[in-house]
This record gives sequence, C-alpha cells and structure tokens, in this order.
Amino acid sequence: MACWRPVRRYARMSKDDILNDDDDSAIPDSLLWSRDLEKHSFGEFSFAVVQANEVIEDYSQVETGRDATFIGVYDGHGGPDASRFISDHLFLNLMRHARERGTISEEILRSAFSATEDGFLTLVRRSCGIKPLIAAVGSCCLVGVIWRGMLYVANLGDSRAVIASLGRSSKIVAEQLTRDHNASLEEVRQELKSLHPDDSQIVVMKRGVWRIKGHHSVFQQIRFLWNILFIQHQVSRSIGDAYLKRPEFSLDSSFPRFHLPEPIRRPVLTSEPSMYSRILLPNDKFVIFASDGLWEQLTNQEAVEIVCNNPRAGIARKLVKTALNVAARKRELRP
Repeated sequence: MACWRPVRRYARMSKDDILNDDDDSAIPDSLLWSRDLEKHSFGEFSFAVVQANEVIEDYSQVETGRDATFIGVYDGHGGPDASRFISDHLFLNLMRHARERGTISEEILRSAFSATEDGFLTLVRRSCGIKPLIAAVGSCCLVGVIWRGMLYVANLGDSRAVIASLGRSSKIVAEQLTRDHNASLEEVRQELKSLHPDDSQIVVMKRGVWRIKGHHSVFQQIRFLWNILFIQHQVSRSIGDAYLKRPEFSLDSSFPRFHLPEPIRRPVLTSEPSMYSRILLPNDKFVIFASDGLWEQLTNQEAVEIVCNNPRAGIARKLVKTALNVAARKRELRP
C-alpha cells in the first residue's frame, strides 16, 4: 500500500482540458482530447482519447503513486457498462490482492482480472431481468504496472502494448509486448478450434471477416469519420460478453443479433489474460498502450518513430491525429 500512496487518478472520459493546435485532422478537436506530460514514479506520461461512438464505450486511466504506476486501456463494445465497471474496480482489486500478498506479480495481476470478471458477471446476473442486453456488453482490457523496476502487462482482446528500445547503432526498435486475441489471426483461430473441436461454427469467414460463432452479431455501431461502420465480434478474450461464456446468460430469439441457435457447452470467450513481464533496462525508452484503433492505422515501428521524431509535449495527441489522418487518406483512395 505504501507504494501507491498518495494515488493520483486520471480517468480521462471528460472533455475538460482540451488542447487545441493547428494541425490538420480528419476529426474535429471537440471529439479529441488529451492530457500532456504528467509525472509518474519512473518518468512522464501523456495520453489522448478520440470519441468514436455517439455513446462513449471506452475508458482509460493512469494511477500514479510514490513507487508504482498503473495504466489501463478498456476498449468497450455493446455499451459502456463493462469498460466503466473495469475502470471502477480493476485497480482497486489489484490493490486489495497486492495488500494481501505484500507484493506485485503476474499471479496478483491475474487474480485482479478474475475478481473483476466475477464482479461484472454478478452485475449482469442482477441486471439482466430489466436490461437483457447487458449480457452482450463486454470490453477488451489492457493493463500495465511498473513496480520496483519491473514492467508487468496483462491483456484481453486486441489492444496492444509496444515498448521502444535503443538497438544497435542507437536505432529505436519497437517490440510488441502483448498478443492480439483476434480471430483475424490464424493462431487465434487454431486455438479456438482446439478448445471447441465439436463446434464447426466456432470461427467462420463471412463477408471477408473471420467471426467467432459465425452468427450476425453486431456489437456496436461506431461513428468514425462520420460514416457508420458495423464491427463484428472478433476478439477471443474479454471482460463481460456473458452470453458467450455461460448458458444462463443466453439471449432468446427476440434478440436475433445475439441469439445462438444452440446453447453453448463451454465458454466461447475467456477472461484469462495473456501475461508479460520484464525488467526495465536503460535502453528501454517508453511504452505505448493503445486500443486497436491506433494499431489498425500504424505499425508498431511507425508509432515508436513518431514518438521519437516529435517533441514530447503533445506526443499522445500527435499519435492519435496521425492515425486519424492515415484512416482518412485510406478512405479517399477507396473506389
């Protein structure tokens, strides 16, 4: 507990402290906000958020203490309930487990994820009678903890942590620390098939997109660059998405987007995070934590080079604006 006192919280889902600049952007500044170069126990951090949905479904937070730093990126889908619950409970669960064990470790971080999942499923159970679709609400969850010179990373879904280090000839090199849990990847499809050998529909290609369970589940309509896009469920690990984890939360045919033709025999998705830890070395310069919206537009190496080649002030905002502009150019090139 001493490592986390005093804890300063930055939960950036309000639009105060908007920083305007003169850069061209594919999205109005009113939908993009940021915080710039705050101190933490091992250096500085900044972050930026762009509102992609009419209703914000994503949450992020940084918690800083005397000897430790916590970073969380929660990319919600189907509604804000899961990502908001994670923002309110995951860090507190981590502190509780760390206090009980007197340390931070991969096991402690995994226990905090498990407690958060159990808590949200309890909320779903209490609420589904009056709000059935809460069973279809979920969130990716990316967390980083820096403590005593160690970096711990836990991930569910397709958000990503990328570290930049100095390599040979002092060239900056990007290294992806997390594994993307997305059905677009062959290794994820094989993992799902091995876990569900009796289910031929566990992953199905439809309209050029690999989908989990192969049905027409539309988790959300997002407004991006003023166009409506339909996002199919592709992540294989998450907090929430209760109807794909337990038969008691199945949705009937009155909700055709989420109705499964047969009851699930075992959980389709899991809340077991992939873990990574390493000692931070002098050659390790910074880490980028971001949801898939950034990585769909920028490669890992492109992202770290943007950070290296631009002033540190406003760098998170610069990354987001660059990704938006890349997306806009791709759209212009479409027939």
